[in-house]
Amino acid sequence: MPPATCQILRARIVAPVSRPPIENGAVLISGDRIRAVGLWNDLARRHVARSRDLGEVVLLPGLVNAHCHLDYTDLAGQIAPPRSFTDWIKCMVELKNGWSYSDFAQSWLSGARMLVRTGTTTVGDIEAAPVLLPEVWEATPLRVISFIEVLGVRPHRTPADIVAKATAVMASLPTGHSRAALSPHATYSTTPELLRLVAAMVRDRGWLVSTHVAESSEEYDMFKAASGPMFEWLAHGERDMSDCGGVSPVRHLERTGLLSENLLAIHVNHLDPGDAELLARRGVSVVHCPRSHDYFAHRSFPLPGLLRAGVNLCLGTDSLATTRRGHGQPLQLDLFAEMRALRSAWVGVAPERVLRLVTVNAARALDLAGRVGEIAEEAFADLITVPFGGPVRKVYEEVTHHTGPVSASMIGGKWVVPPGRERGHG
Repeated sequence: MPPATCQILRARIVAPVSRPPIENGAVLISGDRIRAVGLWNDLARRHVARSRDLGEVVLLPGLVNAHCHLDYTDLAGQIAPPRSFTDWIKCMVELKNGWSYSDFAQSWLSGARMLVRTGTTTVGDIEAAPVLLPEVWEATPLRVISFIEVLGVRPHRTPADIVAKATAVMASLPTGHSRAALSPHATYSTTPELLRLVAAMVRDRGWLVSTHVAESSEEYDMFKAASGPMFEWLAHGERDMSDCGGVSPVRHLERTGLLSENLLAIHVNHLDPGDAELLARRGVSVVHCPRSHDYFAHRSFPLPGLLRAGVNLCLGTDSLATTRRGHGQPLQLDLFAEMRALRSAWVGVAPERVLRLVTVNAARALDLAGRVGEIAEEAFADLITVPFGGPVRKVYEEVTHHTGPVSASMIGGKWVVPPGRERGHG
């Protein structure tokens, strides 16, 4: 008998993403890893293993969500699309202040279940309530990179104390299939000293870091012109505004040392000439969240310029607090919905390129290249299926237009959404 942990999965089409689709393809899995990819007939002949025919489906790598706020899931639909980004921030602060530990935990887990149903197997999540960790890690099969949020502009909290508290949380967490990183919240909600401290720390320790940058016109005006609603709001508080004026948000991050290959820059909607090229030179990954972008009615995303510059571009879901409800559609954290929204806004982008934004590109951003986001030897056996009976030349077109839950999902060689049909072989 073959080892219990060894299996071959056959599918109508296997789409590795990092290589062309394989008609009548198969994947050999041993334990939590992929050991071979190829034609069904070849793998079945060469390997003694339990076999499973997944039927008329395309077998894909699990999707990689480069930016999410799982603990905001239950805020879905509670804030109407605002006229002012600053007003939205104020509403969010008020809503969060009324939440308890159990509210955040329930919301986090609800979002995690949504991601599993819709094909995400790895997620980069911003943790506003890190006290939830490691309990929620244990409760989900997802691979989670938890970016511990740090922010603070009030003088009675020193940047050193803020960063020390976040790193103490990181040190207290268990090792396993999830891990922690840092997230200075945004350019406007941090100080240059805090950003410099984080930049030095992630540079020395090789940690990932994520921050929201250049998301709104109000943030851009705050740094470029030292004016606008966000500038006025924060100036009336306790924030030192001397870092504002004459520089784009991206250039602001550059002078703090935060731009590096460890950085995931979230949103990046407002760029000065040369900003895209600077991001590319520094190896920064940019994460676009199409449905959140639509919710705020931001200016057109600078996708062509970022692609021309060679920036590693990814997609994320952001949170359901910034997602419009579709006609007759439930609000779900769903990377397929993000791909459809991107394709609707940018009809000229090839579907193959769109799929890479939620697989190999996002894996690279999260320092998981070759381990997730593709079907390749020695990658983790993180796989999903969606129904497909068409010709192989249509596979990317159909996959990027998929709606609804996936028909099966596997993480680390274990089914988390079991397939609905099975046929035995050999």
